[in-house]
Amino acid sequence: MRSHVSSCTKVQEQMANCPKFVPVVPTSQPIPSNIPNRSTFVCPYCGARNLDQQELVKHCMENHRNDPNKVVCPVCSAMPWGDPSYKSANFLQHLLHRHKFSYDTFVDYNIDEEAALQAALALSLSEN
Repeated sequence: MRSHVSSCTKVQEQMANCPKFVPVVPTSQPIPSNIPNRSTFVCPYCGARNLDQQELVKHCMENHRNDPNKVVCPVCSAMPWGDPSYKSANFLQHLLHRHKFSYDTFVDYNIDEEAALQAALALSLSEN
């Protein structure tokens, strides 16, 4: 299904015309609009949408294995430390080596680099 949705222009046109998020019940709370999407990504080669990290790797290996174009890694560019203008010379190798796991499992996006370092040091000292 995901493969079809990501490649079917008719489905993509319909999705583009779908209404945006609307709360189920009325609320006085603002709808968050500045939360970055770090769960699904767009293929940098063809624009296929809503691919999680594993699907992005599979899609690129199946459809873009021999594409010589330098592209920006959508996973890296979604991260706070990512450079949205850096183009990887070998995107497929980058995906295979740098994105073997989901950052959500290991990263707390709400703390800065120094706090993350301190937390890692404290955890490593407590384990011994």
